[in-house]
Amino acid sequence: MTDKYAVIGNPIEHSKSPQIHTAFAKQAGQALVYSRILGEPGNFAANVRQFIADGGKGLNVTVPFKEDAWQHANERSPRAETAGAVNTLILLDDGRFRGDNTDGVGLVRDLTVNHGATLKGSRILLLGAGGASKGVVRPLLEEQPAQLVIANRTAAKAVELASELAELGSVEGCGLDELAGRKFDVIINGTAAGLGGQVPDIPDNILEAGGWTYDMMYASEPTVFVRWGQSHGASMALDGLGMLVEQAAESFYLWRGVRPETADVIKMLR
Repeated sequence: MTDKYAVIGNPIEHSKSPQIHTAFAKQAGQALVYSRILGEPGNFAANVRQFIADGGKGLNVTVPFKEDAWQHANERSPRAETAGAVNTLILLDDGRFRGDNTDGVGLVRDLTVNHGATLKGSRILLLGAGGASKGVVRPLLEEQPAQLVIANRTAAKAVELASELAELGSVEGCGLDELAGRKFDVIINGTAAGLGGQVPDIPDNILEAGGWTYDMMYASEPTVFVRWGQSHGASMALDGLGMLVEQAAESFYLWRGVRPETADVIKMLR
């Protein structure tokens, strides 16, 4: 019987995950089927049970079910624990679920492997303290930056997130209004401001000359934050398409034990 995988979310029809995982499977010579599931809010556990009953082996989880998946997992990786969210469920041999979060490693791999960024010793600014940011903080700190500053419109949320992770490295939280006079080598946008065509309210001269910007969101056109980076002297102004493919590759590896090549898949989606 062919192994089944899927992505569950609501909405879900826009998801590129089936395309990505089908390409990985073909490349790796693995027989599997990957589909989309429109999840029903409040019915996550039932949706998962049904999928497993139909022969499912693992799930990717997207908005708004990542916290539900965290609750549903019988055991969790350290990065999922820190994120408070799970985007990958792995069915274990005994019928239990292991939950993982591959977003942060996807971001780090896109920056370092695909684009050659050096995060070690750099000053990183992470904009936003919501779910997207929570998912990437631990893997960023594992790269040993000189400092990681989490800045959020509501300072208290950023301070709280930073204090939860203090033992992992040099991390601090602050309000967007406390950034004046500071410089960063890498600025990562984890806010949803771009959806409304906005850029977080940050000082104009905050990016170090030749620094990098990264928007976790992606679109067919450059996002507003990518354009902000380009107009503020970034040597690299990247969007999150590579992160999307890399987090998928990590999920595929956790399920199948094979690490896919990502360059061609990123190119295909572009």
